[in-house]
Amino acid sequence: QVQLVESGGGLVQAGGSLRLSCAASGSIVSINAMTWYRQAPGKQRELVVVSISGGEPKVADSVKGRFTISRDNAKNTMYLRMNSLKPEDTGVYYCNADLVVAGTNESHYWGQGTQVTVSS
Repeated sequence: QVQLVESGGGLVQAGGSLRLSCAASGSIVSINAMTWYRQAPGKQRELVVVSISGGEPKVADSVKGRFTISRDNAKNTMYLRMNSLKPEDTGVYYCNADLVVAGTNESHYWGQGTQVTVSS
């Protein structure tokens, strides 16, 4: 069984920074991609940044230049460094992973989400 556990959310003032983590555990053979999504109150979930193994990260225009994704493949962990935060960055941030997992054809997994609140 695979688990994705996010951490690092919290309350921060506008202009501040946070670093989110997403750690994947279980019978993971390989990682195809890891993605951060977010969902603001009353809005649809939106893609923030995707890291495709062997490729360049794709970053949403709304966070370009402020958010940076990185991965520690040895730890099956993805990080999201968020700088110059704005109130509109507020929402629940979800980690999604596209994995190859031993013993199953299931490939997409979600974390439970971590709340980010940016005050003005």
